[in-house]
Amino acid sequence: MKKGKLFTTLLLAAITTSAFAGKKMTAADVAKYESELLTEWKDSVRQALSSTYDSKKMVIGSNTMPLHWSVFGEKPADGYALYISLHGGGGAPSELNDGQWENQKRLYHPKNAVYLCPRAITDTWNLHFVPEADAFYRNIIMMAEAMFDVNPNKVYVMGYSAGGDGVWRLAPRMADYWAAASMMAGHPGDVSLVNLRNVPFMIWCGELDTAYERDQRCKERIAEMATLHSQDPEGYINEGHIVKGKGHWMERQDSVAVDWMAQYQRNPYPKKIVWRQEEVTKPHFYWLSAPANEIERGKEVTATYEGNTINISKCDYATLTVSLNDKMMNLDKPVTVTYQGKTLFKGKVKRQACTMRQTLFERNDPSYIFTAQIEVKLK
Repeated sequence: MKKGKLFTTLLLAAITTSAFAGKKMTAADVAKYESELLTEWKDSVRQALSSTYDSKKMVIGSNTMPLHWSVFGEKPADGYALYISLHGGGGAPSELNDGQWENQKRLYHPKNAVYLCPRAITDTWNLHFVPEADAFYRNIIMMAEAMFDVNPNKVYVMGYSAGGDGVWRLAPRMADYWAAASMMAGHPGDVSLVNLRNVPFMIWCGELDTAYERDQRCKERIAEMATLHSQDPEGYINEGHIVKGKGHWMERQDSVAVDWMAQYQRNPYPKKIVWRQEEVTKPHFYWLSAPANEIERGKEVTATYEGNTINISKCDYATLTVSLNDKMMNLDKPVTVTYQGKTLFKGKVKRQACTMRQTLFERNDPSYIFTAQIEVKLK
């Protein structure tokens, strides 16, 4: 394999025979095979990212991301948490961004967690959220899960100043990865927040942080999150702080965000999904997948499930794939998929070992092992 190529390809290429291949599987069979798959997957990740772990440098294509991490406290029974913490700086000389990276390494101290600070791959104004960066964050999460036994449902993202700019973009466009997120002293630009339906989100800004109108823009987004939550009370958990008397530096008052985030874990199978394609498009989001040839920025899907019934209320795609497992519903019973009141599918689904393998090695997330999939045509 060519160095630097996303190792998703490497993992998808892995082929292992299974005693369950081609056979009808029970829920008990699924649990047993899932354990085997996770062992294999972690071994594959360790092999693929061992040089990254040893050198603390991640290379993808022509880009290199230096990494720094500290491990705080004892590992909980359900695994460490991971905090990805993004430094300030931006469109500035490398020396300034290097200095901001050094500062970020010491800024926060989460409990029982891996605290990981990546050095941005560029020195541009959008240094943390250039399109190429997402692949690095995905690989960081995989490495932490395999090397440190990080719980995939306890992964958090946070950042200060230009790092806050990054959180504004990365929290929505990678929403299905995060347990919670906290933005400190960043500018939201034109970002949409609808994908944060299942990601508790915190906003921090100094009252006197008037550069680029950060204070006003953050006030507006605090109000927007409050509106989203009022319209959908089970989603859009949020907390906003405009810190009185403080400018761009809030003198660590924002550090309480670490414990605030820690109270939340990701639900990888939320009962309701709001999915809007952002500037970095993606084929999967929680338990939904869209066809690659139809994906465009701005396309949206809203879907819910209750019991064994999935309802798609809004969809900008002609086809959609719904992924299921026994953690979501009872797959021994018939499943129904509807779109705006019309039944698209009704019947039993088959648990398949090949689907479990495909979804794990495609998504590279231990929580996104699905046992059955339904493709529905909406248009």
